[in-house]
Amino acid sequence: MKKKKITFILPIIVALGIAILPHSDECDCGKPLAGLLGIFGCSDQQSHQNAVADEGSSLKAPPVEMASQDTSSPTSQSAASNPEVTFIELGSVNCIPCRMMQPVMKAVEQKYGSRVRIVFYDVWTIEGRNDAMRYNIRVIPTQVFLDKHGKEYFRHEGFFPLPEVEKVLAMKGVR
Repeated sequence: MKKKKITFILPIIVALGIAILPHSDECDCGKPLAGLLGIFGCSDQQSHQNAVADEGSSLKAPPVEMASQDTSSPTSQSAASNPEVTFIELGSVNCIPCRMMQPVMKAVEQKYGSRVRIVFYDVWTIEGRNDAMRYNIRVIPTQVFLDKHGKEYFRHEGFFPLPEVEKVLAMKGVR
């Protein structure tokens, strides 16, 4: 009986915890956010896709390698850099948890430099949908870690804090 009570109460506590977090009811463009607490991003996705295409949008991808235009394998890129790990972030610039990953990716980039290649795929764009299918993601953000041979050795769904990312990098000797 106690287990049923916990499984019933726990989602309610989580939902209430999320509800009290500070959040905005509007996107950066001024349009209302879609979904409960705006977790689905801007309600006007079409105008964002047009704005990104026009390069006039204030929405920017994370300050890492933007790879949604690239259809090649992340490991087939420049052999000169030869990173020990490739950290692939599959998300969207319109997704709140994905935006929370941007400082994490930036910190990894600054700390590890060329030892870790960081790739961002915006899966809410037309080009990015192929990347979502290629990596078989279910939710965003999703982080995929590849070793130096391009083999996936770890995957995580949802926000992934820096200390946990560093533990995953340490699994392949990146310290």
